[in-house]
Amino acid sequence: MSFVRRAATVLAAATALTVGLAIPALAHVTIQPGTAEQGGFTKVAFRVPNERDDASTTKIEVSFPTDHPLAFVSVKPLPGWDVKVTQGKLPKPVKTEYGDLEEAVTKIVWSGGKINPGEFQEFEVSMGQLPKDTDSLVFPTKQTYSGGEVVDWSDAPKTDGTEAEHPAPTLKLVPASGGDKHGTASASAAPAAAAPSVAPVAAATSASDGTARLLGGAGLVVGVIGVVIGALGLRRRPTA
Repeated sequence: MSFVRRAATVLAAATALTVGLAIPALAHVTIQPGTAEQGGFTKVAFRVPNERDDASTTKIEVSFPTDHPLAFVSVKPLPGWDVKVTQGKLPKPVKTEYGDLEEAVTKIVWSGGKINPGEFQEFEVSMGQLPKDTDSLVFPTKQTYSGGEVVDWSDAPKTDGTEAEHPAPTLKLVPASGGDKHGTASASAAPAAAAPSVAPVAAATSASDGTARLLGGAGLVVGVIGVVIGALGLRRRPTA
């Protein structure tokens, strides 16, 4: 029986470790998918999990870059949520293939809805034309809870590769593949006219890397269970 108890203890510890590793990976506000092609148009989703057990998320505020502004931005309506898109004058005009861009979207705020404890929500945005002179775009985000707490997800990525305490959602930009001039986004995500305007929204978001982490963690638990069961079988096998 002592062996069985030790095996159960090992199994419980492995399960707790797996869950402990998986939850932080899903807890941050992220942008999905996390990669797009330079010079193209794309549709992304800001994925917002609720991290509190005693409060709901009631407002999300996403700031858009002004050093690499996006001429075409539109949002997908989300039932139960109000959305406000703010355009502002840029510090200095930015040259684009559509002409000098003097104003651009600087902020999008979703409010009026609710993300309950243990839930998450995705806020979808179509955007472009993505810049060609940078390898990432950072979108600082503020998450407001029903109790009044505001979590500021605005930490820039660390140069040493480690994760910041409150990392800002970051879209990595890679060189275009050489196919469609609008990159990997579907044609519906491209602008209808060669002038700053609002682009329609593309199809549903891709699968999350967070889900992959959870599945990997579940696989670890299943592996530990197999080892324990095998050890128990050897322990109980009768001798010749």
